[in-house]
Amino acid sequence: MKKTPEITRRQFVKGALAVSAGLAAARLLGPGAVFAEAAPEAAYDLARGTVRLLNGMEMPVFGLGTYTLMNRVAESSVYEALTAGYRLIDTAAAYGNERGVGAGVKRSGVPREDIFLTSKLWPTNVAMRDIDRRLELLETDYIDLLLLHQPYDDYIAAWRTMEQAVHQGKVRALGLSNFTASQVEEIRAVAEIPPVLLQVETHLHHQQHLGAEYLAHHGIAMESWSPLGGRPNTPLFLQDETVCAVAEERGMTPAQVIIRWHLQSGRVCIPGSGNPEHIRENIGALDFSLTDADMARLDALEQKAPYFPEMGLQEADTLAVMEGWSKGA
Repeated sequence: MKKTPEITRRQFVKGALAVSAGLAAARLLGPGAVFAEAAPEAAYDLARGTVRLLNGMEMPVFGLGTYTLMNRVAESSVYEALTAGYRLIDTAAAYGNERGVGAGVKRSGVPREDIFLTSKLWPTNVAMRDIDRRLELLETDYIDLLLLHQPYDDYIAAWRTMEQAVHQGKVRALGLSNFTASQVEEIRAVAEIPPVLLQVETHLHHQQHLGAEYLAHHGIAMESWSPLGGRPNTPLFLQDETVCAVAEERGMTPAQVIIRWHLQSGRVCIPGSGNPEHIRENIGALDFSLTDADMARLDALEQKAPYFPEMGLQEADTLAVMEGWSKGA
């Protein structure tokens, strides 16, 4: 395994500034122009703390998830995260906290162009007014990355509406959440603007190696939700004997070790928290590196055991799609 360079917080923020420069250039070119000259593949660069998406945009690889946070807590958590150096914030219409997220962004004083803001649309009856509502609640003129939250209802029609939002300058990039490989293929087959990212359950007991291989084939970035196992399960991971041993050896916390494992595995990682101390602790994952031996020990914790087996990439489905490539399907 190739040794991964360490990234400091200063380097991470420098990378985030490169992200904002890329977004500014896209705005100068006009709505949808960022898709005019797509990069050939996603490029994950942990040394800079960014991943270059298929459309050429750069996205921070570490950020804050806001699932289960109510508006008041979401506001304070986003504020704490941004002042601590985070530059990626993830929310969703279904979370009911976009107003709080927007207020936290505003309160932080960090320029909007320096922040990479992700939201998600529930796919039932998606119309442009639903996207406009996201902008209103978030108090922003644009969303950097808009995901289709679940493969429900007429998600092809929903994708078409999202593409229109890109052409109107309301959204910069599009992605998916909780889709299977065959459903991603459905979107790719009809998309004018292809998905640049898939957000999916990923943690030490469900490492998604085959899914990562599938996504890499298409240059689609992988983003881990519930990277610490999800709030009800987090203690199980933080108290794991292997995780704790690695943490003690590196002089870091168990949470930092797990987050670092995600980052060195090439995934965008968005641990959620409403606790300011945990938010500041988590970004410490940028300040050290795991050795090849550490990574192997953590990889060995794989159980192929998702907590939500009905959601997202399914191994049999993914394998069938990949086998289809060799048969020319």
